[in-house]
Amino acid sequence: MNPIVYNLTSSWSDVYEIYGDVRIQGISSTIFIASIQEDNSSSWTAKPYARKGDKLAMERIKEFKFKYQPTDKIPHCNQNCTVPAIVFSTGGYVGNHYHAFTDVLSRLFATSQWFNQTVLFLITDYSSDWTSKYKRILDELSKYDVYDIDRESKVLCFSRMIVGLEAHKDFIVDPWDSVHHSIRNFSKFLRSSVYSLGRQSVNHCRTCKTGQPRMLIICRRKSRRLVNKHAVGDLARKVGFEVVLKQMVWNVSLVAEMVNSFDVVVGVHGAGLTNMVFLPENAVVVQIVPFGLDYIARTCFKMAAENMKLRYLDYKVTLNESSLFGNYSSLDTNPNSKKGFEGFRSVYLDNQDINIDLGRFKTTLSRALELVSS
Repeated sequence: MNPIVYNLTSSWSDVYEIYGDVRIQGISSTIFIASIQEDNSSSWTAKPYARKGDKLAMERIKEFKFKYQPTDKIPHCNQNCTVPAIVFSTGGYVGNHYHAFTDVLSRLFATSQWFNQTVLFLITDYSSDWTSKYKRILDELSKYDVYDIDRESKVLCFSRMIVGLEAHKDFIVDPWDSVHHSIRNFSKFLRSSVYSLGRQSVNHCRTCKTGQPRMLIICRRKSRRLVNKHAVGDLARKVGFEVVLKQMVWNVSLVAEMVNSFDVVVGVHGAGLTNMVFLPENAVVVQIVPFGLDYIARTCFKMAAENMKLRYLDYKVTLNESSLFGNYSSLDTNPNSKKGFEGFRSVYLDNQDINIDLGRFKTTLSRALELVSS
C-alpha cells in the first residue's frame, strides 16, 4: 500500500500530513516514507516552523529531508509507535513570549486538539528552558513526554505523522476553520484546562476590596518603557480604578493567575500584552501604540483581542510623547522601506520610550472604565 501525503503548506508554514509507513531518524533529520518503489524525484525538504517568510527566523530552524524509499531499503524500525506524531520546532523567535504563543503554542493547540492528548510531540531545535516554561500547556495537549528528536538516533516508526504547524496569518488572529479551534477557545483552554483560573468572564468576577475595577499596568524593562508610569497609575486611580504596576515574570502559572484577577490590562506594545490570553472574557485591553507602530500593533494584538471576546482600546502615541522626538532628522515609518525591517526595528521598537500625555490619556482611561462597568 502506498502512502498518502497531504501538502497543507501555506505562505506562512510548510506542513505535511503523512499516512502509511513513515519513519523518522532525528539525528540525521530525515523522514523516510515507505513506498512500493523508490521515487527520488519526489524527495524534498522543509523546516517545521510557522514563519517561513522570515529569513532570520528560518535560519535558526533545522531542515528535515523527506525521502520515499522502497520497503526493502528503508531503515529498520527501532521503535514502533502506536500513536500519531507531530514534528515542530522550538527554535526561531520562541524565546520571546509573544512568539512562543504565535509561532508554536496556539498553532499546536489547533493541530493537536483533534487527538485528545493521544499524540507524541517530536521537537526539533529543542530547548529545555522553553519546554519547562510551557510544560503545563504541553502536558494538557499530550499525555506523553516530549521527544528531543534531534538527539534521537533510533528510527521511530509511525502510521501517521504531521510535520509542521498550520498558519495563515500572524499570531492568534486566525479565526481557523473550526469554531472549536478558534482563538477564543484557545484562551478558554488556557484558563480552564491548563491553569484552572477562577474567572471566565468579568460578568462573574470577584469584586476587589475597594469595589473598584482592577487595572494592571504592564511595565517593561528595556525598550518602549512607560517613562511616567507612576503618574499614569495615579491618574487611573483618580479615574476610578484599583491599580497595580507590575513587570511580567518567567513563571507562566503565576502570571496567568495574576492577570486573570484583573478587569483591565494596560501596556505599551510588546510581548507582555500576550498575557491577555489569561484575561476573563469581556475584560478590557488598552494597548499603548508607540509612534510608527500602528500596523504592527493592530496585527499583533487588536484583532486577537477582539477574537477572544475582549474589549479593545488603543492609545496612539504622538511624536511629542515619544523619545524619538528630536533624535532623528527624518523618520520613515514604513517597515518595508529601503532600510528593511531591521532598520525599522532599531528605531521604532528598540529605541523608543513613551512619556504619556496625561490629559489625552485620561479620555482612554475613562472609556475603559465605562466598558468594564457596563
